[in-house]
Amino acid sequence: MTEKKNTLILKPTKENIQKAAKIIRSGGLVAFPTETVYGLGADAMNAEAVGRIYEAKGRPSDNPMIVHISRASDIGQLTRMLSPEIVEIIDNFWPGPLTIVVKKRPEVPDRTTGGLDTVAVRLPDSQVARDLISESLCPIAAPSANLSGGPSPTRAKDVIADMMGRVDAIIEGDDCRVGIESTVLDLTGDEPTILRPGIITAEAIEAALGKKVRYDKSLTEASEHVQFDPADGVSESDFQPKSPGMKYKHYAPKAEMLIVEGERGRVKAEIERLKKLNEGIGNSVSSRRRLFLKRPTTSSQGCGISTMKA
Repeated sequence: MTEKKNTLILKPTKENIQKAAKIIRSGGLVAFPTETVYGLGADAMNAEAVGRIYEAKGRPSDNPMIVHISRASDIGQLTRMLSPEIVEIIDNFWPGPLTIVVKKRPEVPDRTTGGLDTVAVRLPDSQVARDLISESLCPIAAPSANLSGGPSPTRAKDVIADMMGRVDAIIEGDDCRVGIESTVLDLTGDEPTILRPGIITAEAIEAALGKKVRYDKSLTEASEHVQFDPADGVSESDFQPKSPGMKYKHYAPKAEMLIVEGERGRVKAEIERLKKLNEGIGNSVSSRRRLFLKRPTTSSQGCGISTMKA
């Protein structure tokens, strides 16, 4: 960051959305709520404005943006490719937490797409988001409104903690009701391919399309970076991700993760014991067979426990 900004905190009133849209039109940055997570938006057709997103987030420049539109028909601004599959997906899942990857029009800046000939597009199921996009008179490129590598924010206060002084405005809306990033579906190949899982499942997409949907092989790799087979003739430095979350460390909470293993009943009891213990000393805890802690804690008899950095 070269200059600290005087960030406006705006309630999602009609007047404030118009004020935020004016910022977008002038090449500025606005964080705003969607149904999935808060996004950090700029004019998707303005390469310089999109570059400010990379700077504010500390985001690698080959990580593509998802472009948000206010009406399904606006996809024509971004692609000439409207296959029957794309139309079927739009009819069944938009507005909603599903992003589709399609071939881009030449007018879409390479800065927005991470240098790819494809663009990721979504119609959010959030009135605030759609009103902002509509008032801005342009598609809005918007990754999650957090510093790159951290968890995607679902509350305005978390956006303020990360982005105050880095962006021009933050629309302080409600908590996001979905709470996880959108499913990303690549429709540019022979087979529909999920590049990033989300709340819209492969089964739901298969039911809509009447055909098999596969997962990109990078989703099964164990490393924080995609692994490459030298026989393919492609190195990690050559790899261009089509979706956020495919190449770089993503969604990593600043916490330790405690994994409890053993017989199901004992594991459940041990998780509840550790949860109460840590809540009692002021730790923030989330448990679903995993326990996320700010500090390590002790174990009890009967279960294997390991701790790792999350």
